[in-house]
Amino acid sequence: MSTDEQPTADAAHADVGIVCALKIELASFLDRCEKVKHYTGGDFTFRGGRYDDIRVAVVESGVGFARARRATQALIDAHTPRWVLSCGFSGALLTEMKTGNIVVADSIADTHGQHLDIDLHMEENRDGGLYVGRLVNSDDLVRTVAQKKSIAESSGAIAVDLESLAVAQVCRERKMRFLAVRVISDDMSADLPPEILSILGSTGTMRVGAAFGAMWKRPGSMKDMWRLRESAGKTAERLAIFLDGVLKQLHETKDE
Repeated sequence: MSTDEQPTADAAHADVGIVCALKIELASFLDRCEKVKHYTGGDFTFRGGRYDDIRVAVVESGVGFARARRATQALIDAHTPRWVLSCGFSGALLTEMKTGNIVVADSIADTHGQHLDIDLHMEENRDGGLYVGRLVNSDDLVRTVAQKKSIAESSGAIAVDLESLAVAQVCRERKMRFLAVRVISDDMSADLPPEILSILGSTGTMRVGAAFGAMWKRPGSMKDMWRLRESAGKTAERLAIFLDGVLKQLHETKDE
């Protein structure tokens, strides 16, 4: 569906810009878009297309705060969106949360005392899998249940990710309208496999050498990682379904 053709200047402007860390997080959403094109700008990969009548631009930032901040600046400079969304996977900080549940942030904090409120008027529906509350950004991937419990107690957050605060801060500085929509990719039922820390590169790519090394040290690790990948595909589909309604609502506010 995508091509290597770079968008023309007239097609560069977007109604909605989305920052994600990993390609897989928005893959299902982009499958729903038409006339998708992609190009590389600096360190980042951009994809853009049409979702019905909505012009969408997506930038893959890679993992972490610093990359997300630079990617958001690049997205705004290149595509001047009316809305910027931070979208992707997050870890649950509530025991009742399930994989595939949606989190929309009404505030974002980090583990160093920074805090940013978001002007959001959305009712949650926890029985239906929709949570509204605080996101917290961690400096590193939060892998264990024990780590999650500690962060939940200190932050009062309901989910954790690595990028949303960076995106929100840039939008605040640039006076852009912002929304963080995350889907739970790992709940509180079990730790993530330890190999994920070495296999996942900073740009969000799978480090092949590390993957083979992990398999050699613990043969069961490859099975764990394959299971995570299958789950990620289903989780990304859940995010795409929710974004369908979000984008339509945001597009309706274009004249406000």
